[in-house]
Amino acid sequence: MNTLIETYKLLLNRVKTDFVRYLHDKINWENRLVAILGARGTGKTTLLLQHIKMCDEIETSLYVTADDFYFTTHRLFDLAKEFYQIGGKKLYIDEIHKYEGWSLEIKNIYDLLPDLHVVYTGSSILDLERGGVDLSRRKVEYHLMGLSFREYINISLFENFPAYSLEEVLVGKVDFPYAKYRPIALFKQYLKTGYYPFFMESDDYALRLKSVLKQVVEFDIPTYAKMNITSSAKLKKLLYVIAQSVPFKPNFSVLEKELGISRNILPDYLMYLEKAQLITLVREKATGIKVLQKIDKIYLNNPNISYVLADGDTDKGTVRENIFIQFFQDLHPIVSSPTQADFEVNGYTFEVGGKNKTAQQIKGVENSYIVKDDIEYASLREIPLWMFGFLY
Repeated sequence: MNTLIETYKLLLNRVKTDFVRYLHDKINWENRLVAILGARGTGKTTLLLQHIKMCDEIETSLYVTADDFYFTTHRLFDLAKEFYQIGGKKLYIDEIHKYEGWSLEIKNIYDLLPDLHVVYTGSSILDLERGGVDLSRRKVEYHLMGLSFREYINISLFENFPAYSLEEVLVGKVDFPYAKYRPIALFKQYLKTGYYPFFMESDDYALRLKSVLKQVVEFDIPTYAKMNITSSAKLKKLLYVIAQSVPFKPNFSVLEKELGISRNILPDYLMYLEKAQLITLVREKATGIKVLQKIDKIYLNNPNISYVLADGDTDKGTVRENIFIQFFQDLHPIVSSPTQADFEVNGYTFEVGGKNKTAQQIKGVENSYIVKDDIEYASLREIPLWMFGFLY
């Protein structure tokens, strides 16, 4: 365990706390079992180390990563017990999905070491809880999204702009320092290289992002879903097909023929890609007793992925819709509204377009707004697209 402690303290000394993700202050860190799920590259590791450095007693806390060589010959429960016996109070386990049988061991730690607090991070696909012990009654779960436009500005320009509610955004209440910065120029940069925090570390953002996507499709999902090499290759091809034709209207018959994926298995593949935060499924608005909504369109999770996978052939209209959807991920449910406009969110109707978009399509529709790209200020029912990037 001494080696684990040395590694933990080395990482702790290196982590900076000048910028902390939005989720930190939303987490109840006093819960006995906290799960933080999210896509690769969104900053889960940094979040754990920052919290320890800012809020915990370093000597009674321990950070480990579940794929450490230590766990090839040691059980997670045995580490937790030994750490607890020498006075440990808080155990942080990173990338828990890389540890075989992790859910049972976490359950045993929770049940048998009641004074030890545990926080673990993992791939967002763990949200499915398949094939393991159900921890839903024990854990409190949080989801970490990629950087919002607000966070991107704060980390890039060393600012501290606050977040706003949806209602505040709809009345143009976002207090932006126009005298110092031009929001549209910053927004265009963000669309290409601003969703993942590692943009500050890497000179070749596209190459780093491609590596992350490859790891998710070739390792994370196949390991979790117990896929063979052939199935993994089909999953990768499915993602590429979606990337080349977003917004993608799913036709299971065509996909079955082109990819050789059974029509019965395709919904699972799409679910894995969505849970891994590689794609976003937008469903039709449900009415009456209709509970299961039909998938209307499939988008990539965020425009950064589009620019990397679409071979430079990105459509402006698609990028606008994509980023609008991204801003609402994990905050508000969003559905397709093809008969009136593009989307509905929390009882509001939105039509998304460029600066010359008119209100003709939402004429007579209550609580409706035009969301315009390439404008700086809000007026009446016209809201700049970039302002929605201040929701979190």
